Amino acid sequence: MVKQERAARTRRALVRAAAEVFARDGFVLASLTSISKMAGVSNGALHFHFASKQALARAVEEEAAAVLRAIGASGRAGGSRPLQRLIDATHALMERLERDVVVRAGFELGSGPPRRDGAADLRGQWQGWVEEVLKDAERDGVLAPGVSAADASVTVVAATVGFEQLGAEDPAWTSAQTLVQFWDLLLPRLAAAEVLGGLQAGGTPAAASGQG
Repeated sequence: MVKQERAARTRRALVRAAAEVFARDGFVLASLTSISKMAGVSNGALHFHFASKQALARAVEEEAAAVLRAIGASGRAGGSRPLQRLIDATHALMERLERDVVVRAGFELGSGPPRRDGAADLRGQWQGWVEEVLKDAERDGVLAPGVSAADASVTVVAATVGFEQLGAEDPAWTSAQTLVQFWDLLLPRLAAAEVLGGLQAGGTPAAASGQG
């Protein structure tokens, strides 16, 4: 059991170190030596857990994808309405991008050039989730007259992916303040009048506390 726990700690350290190096240097320039040094382990220990840099990148992407799935599932489990669920998810995602290098690197690894074989497209997964939530909103009749789920998805995905990319250099782009400004501007155009007053641009406290 002690050996298993030590191995699990080493693996976690390697995934986090890999995320740090990938986020800093990019996949192509990142070296296994840099990753092992940052994790505080030998090259032999790294190769015991991961056969290649590609395997490390997949592990980072898988962990980031798990966080993204949890964010998407959280609002649905809480029973919140589609538009508030969308707002809450954007806050949860940006908060994780700001503080969790694994999530940040996972997004960058899946989309940056050159495209790796088998790379996870987290931006594409996020786009798909946003589209589904806005379809729910359209079915519920809570979008403003003349606004379609497809058109709204373009706006929300473009803005949030833009925040994610810009936030890699300047954390202000993934801050709660930036998101509140975005939603304050968009919601009067997006939401039907009868639901607009009940939406919280800053996200709901329950959603914020439920994202670990």
